[in-house]
Amino acid sequence: MMEKNHILSILVENESGVLARVAGLFSARGFNIDGISVAGTLEKDESKMIISTYGDEQILEQITKQLNRLINVIKVQELTDDESVMRQTILVKVNADDSTKNEIFRIKEIFEARIVDVSRNAYVLEFSGSAKKMEAFIELIRPIGIKDIVKTGTIAITRSKK
Repeated sequence: MMEKNHILSILVENESGVLARVAGLFSARGFNIDGISVAGTLEKDESKMIISTYGDEQILEQITKQLNRLINVIKVQELTDDESVMRQTILVKVNADDSTKNEIFRIKEIFEARIVDVSRNAYVLEFSGSAKKMEAFIELIRPIGIKDIVKTGTIAITRSKK
């Protein structure tokens, strides 16, 4: 079976310890979490977790069954590219001097990124986009000289029916 990235949307009760129980389930069974994002929903007693994991369909099925057995889990759904909008956000600090500033501005414009901090010798850029665009952004900015980089996990939401 072919391994691939899976994005799971997990609606849970908004209680302390739920994140630890979900993460514990993954680690106890040897599943890796590539990225995780958790936030409250419009319902104050619920939170939504978006978890990125990697594996074949059999592993995904096993993860989903185990998650559904947890008492605080309300709903588990795999999100696909076709049915969802998925984004990641990155903050990247790059070298900024007279020889690189024009290139930084060119890349910023191409990707519709934002400069969110400026110092004499560095800029911090913020970019949000798909995983593919994120990779392309990083590859273009890398030759300028990356000083530091921070990236969120994937966040995702289902598309409305057309």
